[in-house]
Amino acid sequence: MKKNIVHPEWDIVMEVKSLHKPGTLGKLLTVIGEEEGLIGDFTTISIGKTYSIRDITVSVYDKAHLDRVIEAVHKRTRTKIIAIKDLVFEKHKGGKIHSTRNEDVKTISDLRYIYTPGVARVCKAIVEDISKARLYTNIANSVGIFTNGTRILGLGDIGPVAGMPVMEGKAVLYDQFAGVSATPILIDTKDRDEFINTVMLVSPTFGGIHLEDISTPDCFYIEDELIKRLNKPVMHDDQHGTATVTLAAILTVLRILGREPDKNIVVAQIGLGAAGYGIAKLLLDFGLKVIGVDPNIDSQNRLIEYGGEIDSLPEAMTKAEIVVSTTGIPGLIKPEMIRKGQIILALSNPEPEIFPDEAIEAGAAFADDGRSINNALAFPGLFKAALECGANSITAPMKIAAAKAISALAVDDELVPSIFNPKVHNNVVEAVKQAITLDIQAATL
Repeated sequence: MKKNIVHPEWDIVMEVKSLHKPGTLGKLLTVIGEEEGLIGDFTTISIGKTYSIRDITVSVYDKAHLDRVIEAVHKRTRTKIIAIKDLVFEKHKGGKIHSTRNEDVKTISDLRYIYTPGVARVCKAIVEDISKARLYTNIANSVGIFTNGTRILGLGDIGPVAGMPVMEGKAVLYDQFAGVSATPILIDTKDRDEFINTVMLVSPTFGGIHLEDISTPDCFYIEDELIKRLNKPVMHDDQHGTATVTLAAILTVLRILGREPDKNIVVAQIGLGAAGYGIAKLLLDFGLKVIGVDPNIDSQNRLIEYGGEIDSLPEAMTKAEIVVSTTGIPGLIKPEMIRKGQIILALSNPEPEIFPDEAIEAGAAFADDGRSINNALAFPGLFKAALECGANSITAPMKIAAAKAISALAVDDELVPSIFNPKVHNNVVEAVKQAITLDIQAATL
């Protein structure tokens, strides 16, 4: 359970020049603290006879808060601020990814082996047996991350180029957590068929297709069509990565409360956009009963066709034992709607539909928000396993296996484990590979 306390999360570095005398640094830090700046690391760059220069990391709420801190430093101390560096922008300078090599070229012989004339023999071998491309190229360990930038984070339709930092971030996570080579591909079109055709044309480059930040309802159509047309894993992460980690969180909560994941448990899924619909589908695949709430008729019909039910928000709240909300509407769930003993997962960021402490005070047995529901717990391992096994799709049993593996590593008050837990991604890979094996065995019976 988290309290509705907002912490400053915009990290900047102040490069400051101050008198090298007792009390100067203490005064500076006091002023920053009194202005609610959260002080982190500080590094001494140089010390002279009269002045010292330091880098001080400070967390603030926003630009207006930063301006107040700067003004206070100028007015109340003799310290001069030389420069302000935004750590987020510093991390993005030059981009976050870089294509590199697996083999060094040091001699003429190396060049002959990896390029001409030796490479021609490998090309001919692949012509004779296309499956050898998995062995002799990077295709079998590669994912293309495709977006048109129509639904980037909570920013909306900002275009593919402005969405590139998100795609690069995904590529970093693929590489770090699963050793998968991922390449962002920006598609500058809002025509869903043109998007699909573009993916189809470049799809031979990749072993898997990761769809990212595409607006609804196009994301559903695009994913469905690509799954039909391509004999390789295709997954819209906003749907299925979120769904996998949410299922993991639900399994953890049930374990904490000493409840079994009974197939008669009713879940209210409030909001049926990309994330909400993906969650509802996976919970239905897992065997739970799902009641959806969404004003959009197409969204309602989509869930009904998949086996879910539709109801109003008040009615769904009265029927559900677990409530998951992904609407992006702060305060949508009122305390008086909470039933005693309910599990409330209000996942919208930055502000949930109801704060966890409010839900607990209203009688919920457990409540949390969406800050720990990180897709990166799921998608690297899901794709790694699919690529290693040569799977041609990402299936519900694979996602359920990943969710169970993630939940099993949550300890103490964790809803899900940290993405930096060294066991998480390996365990997801192994669990998903086992699910793939079982799928293959079932298909051959």
